[in-house]
Amino acid sequence: MKDYVIDTGMLSKRYKGRYAVSNLNLKIAKGEIYGFLGQNGAGKTTTIRMLLGLIKPSGGSIRIFGQSLAKNRMSILRKVGSLVEYPSYYGHLNAVENLEAIRRILDVPQSRIDEVLHIVGLTKESKRAVKGYSLGMKQRLGIASALLGNPELLILDEPTNGLDPSGILEMRELIKAMPKQHGITVLISSHLLSEVEQMASTVGIIRQGELVFQDTIDNLRLQAQGSMSLRVSEGEQVLELLRRNGIKAILSGSTLTFDNTDDLVVSGAVNEIVRAGHSVYRVEEKRKSLEELFLRMMEEGVNR
Repeated sequence: MKDYVIDTGMLSKRYKGRYAVSNLNLKIAKGEIYGFLGQNGAGKTTTIRMLLGLIKPSGGSIRIFGQSLAKNRMSILRKVGSLVEYPSYYGHLNAVENLEAIRRILDVPQSRIDEVLHIVGLTKESKRAVKGYSLGMKQRLGIASALLGNPELLILDEPTNGLDPSGILEMRELIKAMPKQHGITVLISSHLLSEVEQMASTVGIIRQGELVFQDTIDNLRLQAQGSMSLRVSEGEQVLELLRRNGIKAILSGSTLTFDNTDDLVVSGAVNEIVRAGHSVYRVEEKRKSLEELFLRMMEEGVNR
């Protein structure tokens, strides 16, 4: 049985009769990077605010580290770091001074400031006023703040929003290092599948408040597998030949399309066609992109 850091049961949030989040069952295992995907307004931030105890659910349950958030809120949140929307800071103070204000509240050793600045790569810029930082540096300072309390769980809401390509790359590498180097489980929300697939081991896709997919990124890629097509002579005869041999295909003109892209199935079909005296003019694989699959899920919903 998996050791879940976050485990929600039928989690819901209703505003004036409308569900922003409905019957959400998140399962986030220890040590993984979980990509929480959905379009803007899909319910990602509402879910995160419930996980952080910032808003109260309308129904369902939240268990973090195996404990009920409703019953053990303070002890749980001491082990959780978060960056929701843009980080807040004092622009006239430098990074060390900003972190010192938070450190006093958390009551952690002063040495922890140097540690988190090193983790996020801001040591050399630590004495500069934060108002002179780039957006990427401010985001990294926000993560440094989230790491001050030595969290076991890090929750990041759209951390690459507004960043330039180099800032996105820096943020991506920083997040990927969290489980490996620091043993931190990460929940990262985004509306960009292309970004999340480069970091996450597991993804959950939310559409209009409902979870329509939750599985490993590898299994999502399997769903994105495309089709194989053969252009042949005597299409009708070839289609009947394949059917007699238990091979399913769809004929359009002189082109046969197979949903099954397994090499053995396709090579077997080609062998049967040639053995029967027909010609194969072209073999082509058509693959869906993950982005196409994601957009289809956003439009239709694919419950898992």
